[in-house]
Amino acid sequence: VYNKGYFISVPKENIQTYHEKQIRKSYQFKPDGKDIILGQLVNPIEKVGIYVPGGKAAYPSTVLMNAIPAKIAGVNEIIMITPPQKDGSIKDSILVAADIARVDRIFKVGGAQGIGALAYGTQTIPQVYKITGPGNVYVAVAKRSVSGLVGIDMIAGPSEILIIADKTANPTYIAADMISQAEHDEMAASILITNSYTLADQVKNALSKQTESLERKEIIKKSLNNYGAIIIADSIKHSIDLANEIAPEHLEIITGNSFDIYKQVKNAGAIFLGEYSPEPVGDYFAGPNHTLPTSSTAKFSSALCVDDFIKKTSLIYYSKAALLENAQHIIRFAENEGLSGHANAIKIRMTGDKESND
Repeated sequence: VYNKGYFISVPKENIQTYHEKQIRKSYQFKPDGKDIILGQLVNPIEKVGIYVPGGKAAYPSTVLMNAIPAKIAGVNEIIMITPPQKDGSIKDSILVAADIARVDRIFKVGGAQGIGALAYGTQTIPQVYKITGPGNVYVAVAKRSVSGLVGIDMIAGPSEILIIADKTANPTYIAADMISQAEHDEMAASILITNSYTLADQVKNALSKQTESLERKEIIKKSLNNYGAIIIADSIKHSIDLANEIAPEHLEIITGNSFDIYKQVKNAGAIFLGEYSPEPVGDYFAGPNHTLPTSSTAKFSSALCVDDFIKKTSLIYYSKAALLENAQHIIRFAENEGLSGHANAIKIRMTGDKESND
């Protein structure tokens, strides 16, 4: 099994190194040297559940991308659920990835019922405090339903890729990258935005040619026909404006000056620069997390990271002198909001009410 899964251990180091840079620490400070202590305590979430899809394909990469940052954050127990194969087994590569990423327990269950088991707990599956990991539409709806009872990472929609390219780009590479997302499922979106009519025609032809030789060609065809697009823009600047509005999960920039223009991108889950940084490098190997915001949510959310597996608790200490110095400011604020009980909690300390202290 380990010989078959050796390829998993190589990107594990890249993912580990990248996410270790995201570690946050607790802190305390005394503002203006006064007898006041403020701070923030950073603690890991104690129990996390990760969902690993196992229907149309197996995803050991999902195991790594969810479990590694969780362990770096200090999560004590990672419960993994994954739907088994038809013979009731779990694919070897998923098991190897789970062992390498130090998953604590694995249960063979999937779908909405699996999400429910993690959220509420069963006689067999323990209740967790947060659920991460992608799944089909039923899994996504289930995660939305239990959000609030437990934490969730995001509501992941179908996979997306948007490519900005100019006349210098290789149409064969672009077609291959669009197909790499289209093969995920029939609802995946693959979009090219270019200011070159010639490139657009070349990519269209390359898509048809490459698709025919691939195993998942029927899925690819449905995805490209229903959700694929080639858009002609007036300029690369116009292409970037469109990309910022779409806010894609994956954004490739394959232009003669990709390093000059990528800073104009405001909304994207991950950005890939140049023709030798295709999206699968990010999926499997480079190190940044491949669990990314979809459906334009990159306008306000980010890739899965160590922060998703920690809690931040505020810490406040005031000495008697510090409280009395600021008491009137606090009382005025409370009374302005009509909360006399809040104001009283300050006033009673100013009078030194013994009965209250008792």
